[in-house]
Amino acid sequence: MRKQTVSKVVSIAVATSMVTMALIGCGNVSSETGAQGQAEETIGEEPVATSDTAEGDGEHIAAPYFRKGVYVNYAVEAENPPKDQFYVFSDDNYGYTDDAVTGMGLPFDCKQDEGAVYFTFGGAGESEEKFIVTSTEDGKIYGYFDGTEDRELVFEPVTDAQPEGFNAQNYMSGGDLIYEDANGWSIRYNPERFEIKQDGNKVAIVYTGECAGTTMVLVTYDAEHNGEDMRDEIAKGYGETAVKSEAVFPGTEDVKGYWAICPPAEDGSGLYMTSISRDYMDGSLTFELTGHNSGDDELDMEVSDYMSSIIDSVTFTKYGE
Repeated sequence: MRKQTVSKVVSIAVATSMVTMALIGCGNVSSETGAQGQAEETIGEEPVATSDTAEGDGEHIAAPYFRKGVYVNYAVEAENPPKDQFYVFSDDNYGYTDDAVTGMGLPFDCKQDEGAVYFTFGGAGESEEKFIVTSTEDGKIYGYFDGTEDRELVFEPVTDAQPEGFNAQNYMSGGDLIYEDANGWSIRYNPERFEIKQDGNKVAIVYTGECAGTTMVLVTYDAEHNGEDMRDEIAKGYGETAVKSEAVFPGTEDVKGYWAICPPAEDGSGLYMTSISRDYMDGSLTFELTGHNSGDDELDMEVSDYMSSIIDSVTFTKYGE
């Protein structure tokens, strides 16, 4: 079975309303490029130089061609290629692909032999795909996949990226970054406005811009309670003013979400809280927003928009055939 990671972002209007209601009431790559010595054979009186590098093939290196690092992959004949397709080698023999446009990728294993690299994409049981190495030059690996001789590719080392935690969309981003959690969810965030802190099964997405008080989204995976039970426990903590409801969970099309809203009191600090829980991996996943109204409508709306952008960007990893 081929495991394919699919990122699907669904902007749910109700996610934005959760804040509105409250207001109302991710190395330097090194390639071994040792020069091949030339042996001279004497034929008659004239020396003849011999080498295992074919003329026009550029610098020759022996396998392994790929080392631990990040490589960008594109067609040799492409004019001004976008360079948004990456191969991340966690080691010489395994890694993953990463598409900066779609955010999708596949894990791979590989065996490096003289003149060829054999890739297996998607996990055990998949067939091998042979990449034939035609030449190497300045750390770049040239070649083509077997059966596509008319489409020569180049793998170019990305010298300013490290394979650990590499994310193609973050690397190519000029602004927002993506946080991917090991539990299979992700969000897009502005690093100038948010700081992310992780502690075990909890992730705090803390707003660092101007605001009246602590403003954050706390994401919790709980293996002991389902979504509805988690919502009920949170609502109980909110007190008598809590309002409970059900709606589609952000980032999904048909997964039920369990909501609890605690609007700000007319007097006091302006504290408001909203939580959304869902059934998740034999337990529950909860996004809980905490914020404070300042009384400055313009400032409060700006904060509201930023917090809504976090909820609206929720994405879940989906595994398919």
